Amino acid sequence: MRQKHISRRIWLNGLIAIGIAQIIIGRAAMAGDQATGDAYQFEFAALDGGKLPLSAWRGHPILVVNTASFCGYTPQYRDLEALWKQYRDRGVIVLGVPSNDFGQQEPGSATEIKQFCETNYDVDFPLTEKYRVVGADAHPFYRWAAGVLGEGGAPRWNFHKYLIGANGQLAGTWPSGVRPTDKAITGEIDTALAGK
Repeated sequence: MRQKHISRRIWLNGLIAIGIAQIIIGRAAMAGDQATGDAYQFEFAALDGGKLPLSAWRGHPILVVNTASFCGYTPQYRDLEALWKQYRDRGVIVLGVPSNDFGQQEPGSATEIKQFCETNYDVDFPLTEKYRVVGADAHPFYRWAAGVLGEGGAPRWNFHKYLIGANGQLAGTWPSGVRPTDKAITGEIDTALAGK
């Protein structure tokens, strides 16, 4: 009887090990698929209608930031607008991606988001429709970026920043606490512009 119990335990442990291996292999394959190509393969819908294909900005650095209207980091809209004004004549794009993924801090409609950004922060850089930025339902750009960067590459909160270099590859990433006007970001933008 004891031998039968041990055999059953070995059999169950084997099944569990096979299941875990399949999950790991599946995730690695999915990350690998998502990590191919460059950022120019992705497109967002604009907040006020139309399309925002990243390929339209081929050869230009693009700062992609997931945003929210009711977050402790929301004042970074002011810094994003300042960065946009400082660099747009040199071809740098700032792209805001509203998301309700963290703390339900972007509950509004497209009209409400646009009005909030324009009224409170005079935002005139491009904004996308509201998207998921984490998990299996995240916008394909965010799944790609997480795949390229590996573990920890996905946003952990609102106002996570990705810099796409002029070659369409990720040139930098910064967490929420790093302001858009921080020298770490502007230095990478300057480097990306110099390498154009």
